Amino acid sequence: MTEVKLVSLPGDGIGREVIEATLFVLRSAGRLWDVDFVIEPVDAGAARFARSGVVYSEQDFELCRAADAILLGALGLPDVVHRDGTEAGPDLQFRLRFDLDLYAGVRPVRRYAFAPGPLAGRDAFAFTIIRENTEGLYASRGGGAVIADKVATDTLIITAAGADRIIRFAFDHALASPPVAGAPLVTCVDKSNVLRSYAFFRSRFDALARGYAPRVRSERAYVDAFCAQMVLRPASIHVAVAENMFGDIISDLAAGIVGGLGLAPSGDIGDRHAVFQPSHGSAPTIAGRDEANPVATILSGAMMLEWLARNPPMQGLAAMARDIREAVDRALENPHARTRDLGGDAGTLTCAQAVVAALRGPQGCGNGSAAAAGS
Repeated sequence: MTEVKLVSLPGDGIGREVIEATLFVLRSAGRLWDVDFVIEPVDAGAARFARSGVVYSEQDFELCRAADAILLGALGLPDVVHRDGTEAGPDLQFRLRFDLDLYAGVRPVRRYAFAPGPLAGRDAFAFTIIRENTEGLYASRGGGAVIADKVATDTLIITAAGADRIIRFAFDHALASPPVAGAPLVTCVDKSNVLRSYAFFRSRFDALARGYAPRVRSERAYVDAFCAQMVLRPASIHVAVAENMFGDIISDLAAGIVGGLGLAPSGDIGDRHAVFQPSHGSAPTIAGRDEANPVATILSGAMMLEWLARNPPMQGLAAMARDIREAVDRALENPHARTRDLGGDAGTLTCAQAVVAALRGPQGCGNGSAAAAGS
């Protein structure tokens, strides 16, 4: 039996509901695939801050550091803020990103047959946005300057080391995850025609791209033009790499073109640690109403299994991840398994139960243990 030490960090709003649904799917799949999840729950976020004045404890952070992986629901509530006006809830999320060096934000996007999204075209597409997590404009969080009520500044930071490692990550991801059609491609998304920092990022991209040619093609796009490209020609994109803030913004647009944030999984990944979470926020207006879509969190759980499978003792988890992803597709062919945001009438747990019912386990995923060993 494979044992996975998992920190469950439900957080705020609908985070608790989507994490509960995802743990139900993981445990159910684990029984089929002989995987035991040892789950350590951590209470952190805006609700805890409002209750106690503390978002998380040092012990909570150390539990996260010691885990094999972290599954996060959502952190933050709009009305729970620090004195400077910034939300209190995400404090732990930023601590994990910076202190555990989770430098790569990985946001996979694909068109689903059951939720084609608002685009007029119906061609299949799948691409991944790679967001630099530890530098860029967001590195100034908590460190900007405010002078009375007259001036406020934040600094955009890009280093050669930080740019190089996220660019290499993007090219390596393109090689490991083939496109729907054609050759692997990485697009640098920036605003190098306006700001020197982005011109510097592009220069690092150009230098590294030469080392991957001709195995991986490379392109460059200004962020505004890239937004239009996602809407008009999404099938032309394979992997896009961007600075922190731009990566955040284009990720939400990417989710929008496939049907919403409820279908958008993500992972914040470093060399030794990783956090997996849906791209959506805490959505407090629907919290507790059994309306939240758990699919993004369930798919984030599948991403987590694939990341864990990089270690030989856990390589069989890749086949389990594939079983979960395929179960999501099979389950949501039924409109009654879809949540309200997808045009259905299912509640959060009902949707998760449909995914569990669609799992096939080792015997239904090809050659059983052989499929797992070859992942």
